[in-house]
Amino acid sequence: MTDTDDPPGLDLDRLRGHLDREVPGLVAGALRARLIEGGRSNLTYRVTDGISTWVVRRPPLGHVLATAHDMTREHRVISALATTPVPVPGTMLLCEDPEVIGAPFYVMEFMPGTPYRDLRQLLEIGPERTRAAVLTLTDTLVGLHAVDPDAVGLADFGRPEGFLDRQLRRWGKQLDASRSRELPGVDELHAGLGAALPSSPAPTIVHGDYRLDNVLIDDDGRLTAVLDWEMSTLGDPLTDLGLLLMYSELRADDAMPTPTTGGAPGHPSPGELIERYARGSGRDVSAIKWYTAFAYFKLAVILEGIHYRWTLGRTLGAGFDRIGDVVPGFIERGLRTLRQHETRPDGSED
Repeated sequence: MTDTDDPPGLDLDRLRGHLDREVPGLVAGALRARLIEGGRSNLTYRVTDGISTWVVRRPPLGHVLATAHDMTREHRVISALATTPVPVPGTMLLCEDPEVIGAPFYVMEFMPGTPYRDLRQLLEIGPERTRAAVLTLTDTLVGLHAVDPDAVGLADFGRPEGFLDRQLRRWGKQLDASRSRELPGVDELHAGLGAALPSSPAPTIVHGDYRLDNVLIDDDGRLTAVLDWEMSTLGDPLTDLGLLLMYSELRADDAMPTPTTGGAPGHPSPGELIERYARGSGRDVSAIKWYTAFAYFKLAVILEGIHYRWTLGRTLGAGFDRIGDVVPGFIERGLRTLRQHETRPDGSED
């Protein structure tokens, strides 16, 4: 997509006026922008005045699930982590007034790098760089989970007590809010996860959607920024690892419109990522199959919510017409992974 003075979902005249009032001198000329493709939830725009470039984040158009798409929380956690080794963009401004552009939004620094989303992209950079990128991704997760929330002003960022039980209930409610068709097995998966709830380790800052295409990798192989913090909170760190492993299990031939980088040459196996995380963090990962099954359930719910918005005509960008077709596959994989946890609770690999 090319820059335009009329991007969908973003009124640049009203944005410019607000920026001039709140951050005088930041913008030097007329604004142009483009919607950054790839995201399926919050809308992300690259905005430029021809000299400088920024990123604007706002909630999706139309149907919004309760507790989701909270710009204030996303802005808060990124700002707090700026003082830590976790790489995040600098933040410029938060606007909680929906009257300015039609929804709350925030403005952050534009960071260099590529969000590697699929097999094709990784084939272009080769197996050595692929392996290095995924191992760096894992090490960065260890670093995030080592941050002391109290030390960065995030002691009240979540309620870690009963986190997993609350997460299951929350995603069950999100599913109910988007139910528009029968989804065989989804209630069985939800109930099975609740019946096999593991004991959580000590709480940490949790990203909530940690995967390769939610970080930027530059041409030198450095991870320059962790993005998309909309589901971040304080809670069980193994939920982040379980999600990362789920994406590492998926293959490009699964024909799913989600990040499917696991089959790329050089990509570390899920078992290697588990071992590397365990060694770096010192955490017990014996129940990791449960966390991976939970990741499949959570993604199924997220995709069903996106499918529901698409049926209402409230999505921007390409590829949304296929989202609903893949949801049953995630439910089936979740059930299969949960059975592996129940039969091999030590988390060992076949």
